[in-house]
Amino acid sequence: MAERNVVIKNETGLHARPAASLVQFVKNYPGDVKIIKDGKEANAKSIFNVMSLGIAKGTEIKLIVEGEDEDKFADELVEFIDNLSE
Repeated sequence: MAERNVVIKNETGLHARPAASLVQFVKNYPGDVKIIKDGKEANAKSIFNVMSLGIAKGTEIKLIVEGEDEDKFADELVEFIDNLSE
């Protein structure tokens, strides 16, 4: 299991397009990816789950990646989130 904390830099947070981009990026990973915000956990492969967390700009989230090459994918995921834009 790989865990990473990341602060959302995107102006609109993880809503609509950025959330859809994130889900598309994560869907290709063969393992499990979870996002935790304020103790609430969501499956990062589900647009509804991601949007239900209401993640705004400046929010710190925890990413949990389980599966093959989990550390490598966790690092790629953090980089992807850091570079998200509208």
